[in-house]
Amino acid sequence: MNYRELGKSGIMVHPLAMGCWAFGGGDYWGEQSQHDVDAVVARALDMGVNLFDTAEYYNGGDSESSLGLALGARRKEAVICTKVTPDNAYRQELIEHCEESLKRLKTDYIDVYLLHWPINYNAISAFTSNEQKLAKLPTVEEAFEALAQLKKDGKIRSFGISNFGVLQMEEALAIASDIDVNQITYNIFSRAIEAAILPFCVKRDISVIGTMTLQQGLLTGAFKSAEQLPVHQRESRHFSHDGKEGAESEIFEALPKLEEVASGIGCTLPQLAIAWAIYRQGVAAALIGSRSVGELDENFKAASIALDDDIAARVDAISKPVSDFMGDSPDFYMTGEKCRIS
Repeated sequence: MNYRELGKSGIMVHPLAMGCWAFGGGDYWGEQSQHDVDAVVARALDMGVNLFDTAEYYNGGDSESSLGLALGARRKEAVICTKVTPDNAYRQELIEHCEESLKRLKTDYIDVYLLHWPINYNAISAFTSNEQKLAKLPTVEEAFEALAQLKKDGKIRSFGISNFGVLQMEEALAIASDIDVNQITYNIFSRAIEAAILPFCVKRDISVIGTMTLQQGLLTGAFKSAEQLPVHQRESRHFSHDGKEGAESEIFEALPKLEEVASGIGCTLPQLAIAWAIYRQGVAAALIGSRSVGELDENFKAASIALDDDIAARVDAISKPVSDFMGDSPDFYMTGEKCRIS
């Protein structure tokens, strides 16, 4: 599969990217042995998969540390993408947090450094309860000036954003024109970015890295009802909670139809979901979490699936009732006044 450039950075990546949230182990995804991480990372590099996505927030920094250990002497074969949370986006604090990430990753440069969420109260309050920070939020100007300084100093090769809407991208671009990436949720059941965000990114040469490619395991086909998913994997608006209706009926009506499409082209449902996620113009890569070499090998088969317009259109039609229910808001967890993406 052809490698794709991230924005105008000159950094080329395989469209299947390693999501490293589980690395280091933690409450969200459970235990993860370093032995398995080492094996998965080595296997990914052998296959040509070179983009590894982590964040200072993932498992309290342990994800970065685990990735750094796994890469070891093969660090230069990898494109490391990591993220700083918006509550740490004050100019000097952002620079200091980048230095800490560099130490955990055991490297002297980060390939792609992202601001994890937009700078607003709703986003920042999800990361901190510090009253001083919430009373005086960092500014967009100081955050992107700090990112530009890190790039000038050679600490990072490229920078970008994560979970930014069109208005937020316009604000950021007015300060820093060299934003190369917007990492944001995109999968068969989460298509909100198609309305405005993806076209804007294509127009401005901002590459999309899609997250939640398998919708927290839903698109593996392993679950036949919402109740079968772990609680933390059904906290999005796709599912009913807090008295609000979810899209369960639409989702579980669509899943067997998607499995039929996958079977018809000789692949599994997760392989179809991965191939679909990297089919759209403007999507440079899709993140895939693989806990073992066996999982990685199965996921990697999606790289050999050449979707055509007809198959993509069938998937789009099957998932349309879910998309219609979810609407065009790209924040799949918060709505109304609590929405973090604009």
